[in-house]
Amino acid sequence: MPPQAGRSKVQFMTHHSSKNSLRFSIRSGILGLLPLLVFVAASGRVAAEAPPAAVSAFNSYISTLESRLSQQHRSPSGFIAPEASGTQTEMRLRRGELIVEKLTLAKGAAMPGAMLHHWRGTAFVAGAKAADFERLMKDFNAYPRHFSPQVLQAKAFSEHGDLLEAGMRVRQRHVITVVMDTNYDITFGRLDAQHGYSISRSTRIAEIDAAGTSRERALGSGEEHGFLWRLNTYWSYEERDGGLYMQIESVSLTRSIPVGLGWAVGPFVESVPRESLEFTLRSTCNALRR
Repeated sequence: MPPQAGRSKVQFMTHHSSKNSLRFSIRSGILGLLPLLVFVAASGRVAAEAPPAAVSAFNSYISTLESRLSQQHRSPSGFIAPEASGTQTEMRLRRGELIVEKLTLAKGAAMPGAMLHHWRGTAFVAGAKAADFERLMKDFNAYPRHFSPQVLQAKAFSEHGDLLEAGMRVRQRHVITVVMDTNYDITFGRLDAQHGYSISRSTRIAEIDAAGTSRERALGSGEEHGFLWRLNTYWSYEERDGGLYMQIESVSLTRSIPVGLGWAVGPFVESVPRESLEFTLRSTCNALRR
């Protein structure tokens, strides 16, 4: 969802200091998977907290990425990553295509006991303005409407100019269903009236058990499953050619896939980062067109 300067708690998708959790539920017709998921949850091979070495590697990766984006946002020339600036690419974007790229290097994806995922998506919305985008991103109360069914609840906890703290309850489905409460620090910035960006860094990700029922609770540190440990989201947007070019980069840190259980856990861990980014980008385009 639905990401260097200030701090605030978050929207999307969008994800440091707390632990993470997830709620398992089996889709219709996949009940045979339940015993395996129970085993995964109880297995000693599952780390509820991100290994320190993985967190250090993630922070180093983020530092490099944010340095690159900082340089990118200093001038109108190249404000959007070059991959989206070619003539043929811009024609595809203006036809309504989404361009989604995997940026994680093969050697950089695997970390000690964890995996890093880095995706970038680009889109164009004719007639949209930079100011429209910023209003949309700051209207957290409307997130459940614009980003349903992934975003169940959203609200801003505090707002000090371009620095916000916000939170969302999100639901992810891919064979298994995961419900999480996520908090973020968010910063908005702009080069001029036509060029802007936002930075969203997760500060808390908590797995919710029995969400929406009288038994709802956040799982404790000894119960969590570690499907998502960190999530940073970075938007860049540029108004020109009669519309708005938007680019989102999402960087997440997840648990590694237990040996022999890739067929069960792999689809969630590997597919959700891309699918979530594409869903967020498409939903944003639709909201701007309304």
